[in-house]
Order: sequence, then structure tokens, then C-alpha cells
Amino acid sequence: MKNVNVGVIGVGAMGYNHVRVYSELENANLMAISDIMKGTLNEVSQKFNTIGFVDYDNILKMQDVDVVSVCVPTTYHHEVVMDAIEHGKDVLVEKPIAFTLKEAEEMVKAADKAGVKLATGHVERFNPAVLEAKKLINDRAIGDIVSASTKRVGPFPPRIKDVGVTTDLAIHDIDIMFYLLNSPISRVYANMGSKLEKCEYEDHAEIMMRFKNGVIGILETNWLTPYKKRQLEITGVEGIISIDYIDQSVDVYGKNSQKVKLEHKEPLKEELKSFLSAVTMDEKPQITGADGIHALKVVLASMKSAKDKSVVELI
Repeated sequence: MKNVNVGVIGVGAMGYNHVRVYSELENANLMAISDIMKGTLNEVSQKFNTIGFVDYDNILKMQDVDVVSVCVPTTYHHEVVMDAIEHGKDVLVEKPIAFTLKEAEEMVKAADKAGVKLATGHVERFNPAVLEAKKLINDRAIGDIVSASTKRVGPFPPRIKDVGVTTDLAIHDIDIMFYLLNSPISRVYANMGSKLEKCEYEDHAEIMMRFKNGVIGILETNWLTPYKKRQLEITGVEGIISIDYIDQSVDVYGKNSQKVKLEHKEPLKEELKSFLSAVTMDEKPQITGADGIHALKVVLASMKSAKDKSVVELI
């Protein structure tokens, strides 16, 4: 596989990890990074021995840069991604794909028109536990699926300043349920609120979803729990698949009971390897802009439901 020249725009918490992983991948050449925080920029560029720019436009003007990871705050996704597309770069943008649906749709259309790849960084799809659950579901290990329930909770992260817990955390499980159940979400009812003075957005959300195929999804997320929990259970007529995202473990209960042994892998590394492979092989990214739009659409519908105290129909 040929080497790909990459740049990372935004090297805060998530962007730093993109830089770290690219520097570890054999087929990635980390060419440059960008961040408006000079202290962070200097620290990261020195640590990974790469060029650092305050103005990300300098990366886009580098003709030998093939790919950029966009890891800036959500409110700037549209601006940065559109600029990258205009410069002919393949783009992986961190989730959520954009701040509004209109922005997301413009990004996808622009990428299609320019003939460049646009992938959305829904990293949990590359968790070995999720991939194993997908295989078990396809093999009908628990028969017809009835429901899925997930809990993604933990303490408040001070670095998150532009979105609430629904956009930051719930979006992971919205996308994973969509992927595992192979069905879009058709109806949403949600309750949300804010209890923390330090958080100006919602810090807890309880979301009920109906999928087009009739399966019910229940999602609980918050920034109020003093410990991290990332779990998903899928109930079928012949058993339950239980996933722990953190432990990367899968247990099956019922007719085909088993404790699945998995090789631990870093989901972000698998995600970036997959994207670089799509670029070099000229294939569609595993998680497309359209996938990013679906997840964002459900997040926004959930927020509307909580605000209006009503059921929101999506399809």
C-alpha cells in the first residue's frame, strides 16, 4: 500500500490522538499540523517532529498533502471542510459531521462534486466489540432483534465547550445502533436537562428511538456519573448480546451462550487505517458523509423532541 501524506487541523484532545496515530502508521507521512492555540501547536509539533501552522490554510496549500483530518470544534467543521474540499483534499472530519444539517449536506454535495472522499469520524464502529456484535447479529446468534439499550455515562469533560452531551456522547450509540440494526431511525422521543452550573448545554439525556425495521432503541447518557460506563445490550427472541466498549468484550446469553475472546485494538488506529486504505484503493470510506448526516439528523430530532416535549418523526 502506497504512503499517504496527511495533515491534521486542530490538535486539541482528539486532534492530538490523530497526530499520534498517523505518526505510528507505516503508510502515513505526517506532513503538518495546525491549531490556533500557539502553545498547544508548538508542543505537539515538537513532540512529533512536524511543521506547525496557526493558519490551517498553509496545510491546504501544500500540494503534496493528500488527506486532512479535521478535528476543530464542531462549529468550525463546515468552514474548514469546505476549504479542504476546495483544495482537492480527501477529508476525515470528526463527529458530529457538522453543526447543522444544511452545513452537513453542503459538505457532502461539495465532496461529491469535487470527486474527493469525505468520511465522518464515528470511531466506535471500529471497536472490536462492535464488529463482533455485527457478525453475531448477521449469524442470527440471538434470532430476530426486539430492542437495543445503551448506557454511555461519565464525568463532565471541561474541554467540551460548544455542544451538550447528546451531540458529544449520544451520537456514538445512535450511529452504532443504526449500523448494527442496519436500519435508519424513524421516530424519536427524548428527555434532556442541565444540572451542572459549569455546563451551559444539556448534561443528561434519555432517548427512545424506533427504527424503520420496528426495533426499539433506548439510550441513556450523561455527564453526571463519577465513573465511565460504555455498554450496549441487544435483545433478540433467542438471547442477548452484551457489549462493553471499554473492555472490548462481548457476551452472548441465551440459546447460543458464549463469552467471545477478542484481540484488543485501538479503534482510532483502525479508523485511520481504514480511511487511508479507502484513499489509496480509491474506495468509498467505511463511514460516509451520509452516515454522518443520519446521526446528526437523529441528534437534532432528539433535541427538538426534548424541547417541544413531543415525538419527532424522521421518515
